[in-house]
Amino acid sequence: MTGFLDRAKEKAQQGLAQGKQKVDEVQAHRAGSDLLKKLGAAYYAEHRGSGTPEATQEALSALEAHIALHGDGFLHA
Repeated sequence: MTGFLDRAKEKAQQGLAQGKQKVDEVQAHRAGSDLLKKLGAAYYAEHRGSGTPEATQEALSALEAHIALHGDGFLHA
């Protein structure tokens, strides 16, 4: 009986770990998409005359930092 409970506990822990990993992936994907939108908005504002090159560069740097940590998978989805 103890062996069964140990296996059940192990399976539950594996399921939780997989679920957490998937949540982390979704959150990273959303964050990357948000940063990409901010870059687009900064670029558009700069070219309309209401934004600055510095704001565009900051948005680009933030996006590049995110890609360095999480990859660029959100760009291909």
